Amino acid sequence: MTDFFDFFFGQFKGYTTEFLTLELTAIFFGLLSVIYSAKNSILVYPTGLISTFIFVYILYTADLYGDLIINAYYFYMSIYGWYLWSRKDRQHHDLLKITAVSAKDNYKCLGIFIVSVIFVSVVYHFFHMFNQWWAYVDTFITGLFFIGMWLLAKRKVENWLYLIAGDIIAIPLFFYKGLIFTGFFYIILTTIAIFGYRSWKRTLQDELQIP
Repeated sequence: MTDFFDFFFGQFKGYTTEFLTLELTAIFFGLLSVIYSAKNSILVYPTGLISTFIFVYILYTADLYGDLIINAYYFYMSIYGWYLWSRKDRQHHDLLKITAVSAKDNYKCLGIFIVSVIFVSVVYHFFHMFNQWWAYVDTFITGLFFIGMWLLAKRKVENWLYLIAGDIIAIPLFFYKGLIFTGFFYIILTTIAIFGYRSWKRTLQDELQIP
């Protein structure tokens, strides 16, 4: 039992109360953001902005530069997505509907993945971090999340698939780096994301059946 608590909570001995409070605050707003996203609500973006702003600092202290870049990118994409989702027609209906990716979108996704992996690799090389195994994993996760967040801003249903894949890979990495709360947070995110994907898919199917 002692070994269990040492594994999960021993890392907190070196953290201040302020740091843990920041992590819990970022998790709280991040959780709200994903819930709003699953509900297809524009509130995904203001809550996400708060969460990602805090996580940028937290991940910097943990040397997870790939995940730091993810959150910095998401901060930008939140502003971009907020703008796209807020656009209305004359009847005050959303101009941007939930849709599926096209062949052209898939090519763009591949381009985003390649560019993001190269960029994060350069960052890790600059900080001499590629001698750590988790740097390669973090780089791959970054590519998945970059695609997922771009598709989310475009209201593409497949955004959930990339985010779910990235979450599953990221969970053990966060535990390894001592970000225990964040690791559990991502387990919850994965669960919500699965329901979000099913909800968006039903919405898309309903819209396709409308004459």
